Formats: sequence, C-alpha cells, structure tokens
Amino acid sequence: MHFSVNNHAPVTALLAGKVVAITGATSGIGRGIALEMARHGAKIAVNYYDKDPLQVQNLETLRAEIEEIKSGDSKSFTAVPGDISIPETGRALVRECVAFFGRLDVFVSNAGICPFYDFLEIPEEVVYRTLNTNFTGAYFAIQAAARQMKEQGDGGSIIGISSISALVGGGEQTHYTPTKAGILSLMQSCAVALGKYGIRCNALLPGTIKTAINEDDLKGEKGDKMAAGVPLGRLGVPEDLAGPAVFLASDLSRYVTGAQLLVDGGLYVNLQ
Repeated sequence: MHFSVNNHAPVTALLAGKVVAITGATSGIGRGIALEMARHGAKIAVNYYDKDPLQVQNLETLRAEIEEIKSGDSKSFTAVPGDISIPETGRALVRECVAFFGRLDVFVSNAGICPFYDFLEIPEEVVYRTLNTNFTGAYFAIQAAARQMKEQGDGGSIIGISSISALVGGGEQTHYTPTKAGILSLMQSCAVALGKYGIRCNALLPGTIKTAINEDDLKGEKGDKMAAGVPLGRLGVPEDLAGPAVFLASDLSRYVTGAQLLVDGGLYVNLQ
C-alpha cells in the first residue's frame, strides 16, 4: 500500500490497520508522532488536558490535520480529555480508545512537563506535580495499555518518551531528570515483565527539541550555542522523533524490546 499526503513523498504504510493511543499529543513531540503515525495508516486516539484553552485549541487543529490525512474520515481519530497526572485518566484513554476503535495496538506515553527551578528553591507542589505527571500518571496509563494488549492476546508496542536528561544532569531539572530516568527504567522492566505476552516496550530519548514551550528560550545566542554542540549542527524538531516512533510501533522492530533510542543529533556522544 502506497500513498502520498500533502508534500510528503509516497511512503509505505507501516502502521496500516493499527490503533495508536498517545498522551499529551496536542503539541510538540506527541503531535508530531500522531501526525506521522496517521500518515502511515494508523487510527489515532489522543489524550488532552481540557482545562487548558490552548490544548483545546490545538486539539481541533490536530483533528483537522488528521482528518485531512485520512481524506475526511472522522472515524480515524478520537480524543479523550483529562489530567494525565491522575491515574484514572490513563485508564479512561485506553478504555475510550477501545470503545471507539475496538482494540489498541500501540501506546505512546508522551505527556510531560518541565518547569525550571533552582533545587534549593523549588516549591513542594511543583515537585509532586512533575512526578505525578511525568512518571506516576505515565505508569498507570502504561499499565492500562498493557492489560488491554494482554487481553487481546496478539502482542503490541509500548513506547515511553524519556529524554537525554535520563542520562545527564540538569541543575534546574532536579525534579525532571529523575522522572525521565524512571520512564527509561520502566520500559526496561516492562520489556521483561510483558515479553511473554508479545508486548514490546522501548524508550525514545529526545535531545534538545524545539517546541512551542521552549521556543522563546532557545531564540538567539542560547539556541545557537546549544546547536553548536550538536554534531548534526542543529537542534531537533518534533518531526525528528516521529520516524523513530513509527519504527518502534511497526513490525520493522518486531525483535526490539527493552531498548533505548537516542534521538539527539549526536549531542550525547559529543558531551563525553
């Protein structure tokens, strides 16, 4: 099966017939992954935080883009509201995805926050909010996805969006880097725990990726300096994560589990 979407060259649909659920997919990395997986034939369910007007607005543009990719088919996309830091939200995403599409083949745990704070000054509520959003909520969402895949009995793919920050320190990220190390470790342990069900679990580790959240921070001299440390000569964009995510979701990676894939333009090896 081959098709062409927008200005993209014809590609093989690696995810034809697959149902994918993604947390935090209205912007940034999650959005880029959702769009690319849709181009590869997947049906998409996303989670979004309905109390954030920007996320609600972004959801509608995402819906429109996916429907365009799907030639107007509104039955290839659904969205489930909720705060991913609350365990029930992840369970609801899986439940509603299955109710809408009938199954779940791929789960991408992407939602996360990273407010920068000095370690000695960070408020307690920020620590708990970061832990609950980036790790605890992700843990229970992944558990719900795994339970559904086990029940289906034909395997599946779980992708945890970790970070290069799982491997290096960050002076104003002491609350953030442990959560990303936790996602990496969780994928490794889940690979062991779920392998007997044919469920593969892998982690993607983005480097510095330009998104709407950090766009202003990376403008000018700071962004140029950071890009200079990347062997490929530029900072990443959300679309750079999309191809690796499609690979890990597809049968091309059918014997890949417990792996960590750095998508950083070579930044990590240049830090050594």
